[in-house]
Amino acid sequence: MSRFDAESAPALIESAYWFETNDAPLLHHALTLADLAYILHLDEQNLIPHLAAQELLRALLELDQDPQFSYNPQYGDAFTNRERWLDGRAPSAVGYLAAGRARRESTSVAFRLVLRRELLRLARALLDLQQTLIERAACHVETVMPDYTYLQQAQPTTFAHYILSFVFPLQRDFVRLRETFERVNQSPAGIGSTNGTRLPIRRERLAELLGFDSVILHTRDAMWQVDVPIQTINAAATLMIHLDRWAEDLQIFNSREFDFVELSDEVARASIIMPQKKNPYPLAFIRGAANALMGRVTEAYAGARTPSAQVDNRIVLHGSVPRALDLTTRCVELMNAVCSTLTVHADKMRQQVEAGFTQAMDLAEVLMQECALDYRTAHQIVARVVRPLANENKSARDITPALLDNAAKEIIGRPLHLSQTSLTTALDLNQAIAARNGIGGASPSRVQEMLHDLRADLELQRTWLNETTARIQTAEGALLAIENLSRAKSRDRKSEI
Repeated sequence: MSRFDAESAPALIESAYWFETNDAPLLHHALTLADLAYILHLDEQNLIPHLAAQELLRALLELDQDPQFSYNPQYGDAFTNRERWLDGRAPSAVGYLAAGRARRESTSVAFRLVLRRELLRLARALLDLQQTLIERAACHVETVMPDYTYLQQAQPTTFAHYILSFVFPLQRDFVRLRETFERVNQSPAGIGSTNGTRLPIRRERLAELLGFDSVILHTRDAMWQVDVPIQTINAAATLMIHLDRWAEDLQIFNSREFDFVELSDEVARASIIMPQKKNPYPLAFIRGAANALMGRVTEAYAGARTPSAQVDNRIVLHGSVPRALDLTTRCVELMNAVCSTLTVHADKMRQQVEAGFTQAMDLAEVLMQECALDYRTAHQIVARVVRPLANENKSARDITPALLDNAAKEIIGRPLHLSQTSLTTALDLNQAIAARNGIGGASPSRVQEMLHDLRADLELQRTWLNETTARIQTAEGALLAIENLSRAKSRDRKSEI
């Protein structure tokens, strides 16, 4: 029985209710878990008849698995759709579903259950991608390549050191996901509407039943939090930005002009009109998805700009945030497929280094150390030598002590007399890379140290992920077996009588 005399207007049904029920399937299983935990707790507290609890628990389990059930906007939002279905299976018990809680409580709980599931799924995909990149890097500790700034050759490096520049951001992304998970995995269950209920609801027990780590302390805050969805979508968007940067580099390196890497056929796409093309479509898709995630961030912030007790942001975010996490996971898995099958053309990389002047900085530093020059002057001398050689399509191998002396005479009025041995050492690619031996540098020994530390961190994070996943699966599995527990309780009651 409703307090309204009239039925819902078609315009309301075909707009707001249509929108809400469109996203309701994303929350369906989680809504069942939230309802199961709540009814079980009401039964534990002897707040509802035990037979009614049994009837309702059985009906909820049937609803969860009913292939014929669908959310219909004609019947309102997710709660009223479910209530209508349950009314046909457990008519004498369904009225207890709203005892001590508003309809938005169940969706608030379900939303967090879905977010934590998607965060753990994304975290696992992210660890797998890190594992792939770490192992690819381990194979290329001595693979020389030019590093680039502004797409101009900068310094000599190795492909391993270059790859690790993307692994460390992904490591930080995992930390962000873990921190977000810890915020998401707090329980809003048992808050009444916003200020609690006079019923003796034990919120910590509801949190335990649902596998939450803790309770959100303040009941009104628990109902209307807006920062957690924003934090969640921000973590995903930041991760997508890192994938975007890696994808853009790979697109460039995959071109014939660079030819440093080649995508395998299984993750490329052929051009329909141009027979010669092998398009790196996954990389373009990942970059487009990153743009979409940035839009979702804006959506989350905009949705949060409401009075303190409005559902505006909920209506949109209940669908958009889980979908954003799902899209991010799919992109991480796609990037893993790209990287695990990537062909690396080490010979092309070395040819490009040898054809350029990436050792120019090394040479300037040697001049500073051996020829009593300040670095700016050494820089000017090397630049004076490099420019005409570059214009003649020559390389660092064409630099001679005589060219350095001539440039020095023009700039400082005297020759340098740098020995050929010192010049050869400064221009040797392998020695130049080995010399970068400070913490985090490109030398093979430093890269091996970083690989060791990254593997150790990966193992720690996998342990946390596996333990957390197992704990939640145990809690949710117990709820899905709740009918057995309820029957056992019924037997216990009868034996007491």
